[in-house]
Amino acid sequence: MNATSCDRMIDPRRAAGVALAFAALLLATGGAGHAADFPTKPIRIFVPYGPGGVGDLTVRILAQKMGENIGQRLVIENRPGAGGTIAMRAVLDGPADGYALGEMGNGQSIAATLFTHLPYDVLKDFAPVSVAGAFPVLIAVAGASPYHSLKDVVAAAKKNPGKLNLGAINPGSTQNLSAHLFRQITGAQFAIIPYRTTPDLVTALLRGDVDVGFDYYAGFEGSLAGGKLRIIATSGETRDPLLDDVPTAQESGFPQFVVTSWNGLTARAGTPPEIITLLNREINRALTAPDVQQKARRLGIEARGSTPEEMQARLAHDIAKWREVIDKAGIPKQ
Repeated sequence: MNATSCDRMIDPRRAAGVALAFAALLLATGGAGHAADFPTKPIRIFVPYGPGGVGDLTVRILAQKMGENIGQRLVIENRPGAGGTIAMRAVLDGPADGYALGEMGNGQSIAATLFTHLPYDVLKDFAPVSVAGAFPVLIAVAGASPYHSLKDVVAAAKKNPGKLNLGAINPGSTQNLSAHLFRQITGAQFAIIPYRTTPDLVTALLRGDVDVGFDYYAGFEGSLAGGKLRIIATSGETRDPLLDDVPTAQESGFPQFVVTSWNGLTARAGTPPEIITLLNREINRALTAPDVQQKARRLGIEARGSTPEEMQARLAHDIAKWREVIDKAGIPKQ
């Protein structure tokens, strides 16, 4: 074989290396192009709650502003039930391309412990994009109640063990687990009464069937006017701007009682990082708009975004927190 023939032959190892490098270049270029064009069609957001609730409204306010900014519709699809698994499964049923997002928050953190056979891993099968809104649990009593602070409530419960009732909706909900956490932290013997809906809980408070109720601002708002209900504490780290005269549980002498419900948006794991970055930027941009801030605040929601990493860390923290509460309370797994 002469030198000319040898020069024309291709080393197989070198050819393989060139092919791999070229493929990587195509992939990187294709991904960048995809992100540059994204989105070219409506984005679907699967919400694990029914229409009208605080979780649903958080996303609707955000979606409207995002749609205006990016020039594409964000379509809300409510898929309540099964502890949020129906909505989350819908996110995983499609390709990892950023066109199917799910509303995820502390509800999914609770489900990670409460449900023994989730069809996914909350921390591994999703790619968090950003937190969208946060809101504390409010602790309410009837307007005519003799209790004016958390210390009043705890003192009465310790003086009359088992006689005072704490009310909250749905076992396994953030509100219900907040009541369990309060009982665990105080060491007082409260009975915890579950209610199907927030209106049922409010009615029970007004009738005196339950002494203290745990729910969100949107649920109690209609009964605050005229003094039908009275908020004696909030569960956030800072006071609620809508209730700036109401102390937090920390200020009331219970520093361990901190509960902040939150919701955010997540994509399917494997979604290109550049698309996650783009979505994160647009979510945070929309949340800072004055009209979004105003609409959210009227509902008792603090509209504030995060990085994907911060949302992932928050999920992990809440899973550990609520697992401990659930285990201590002896709440049956589903």
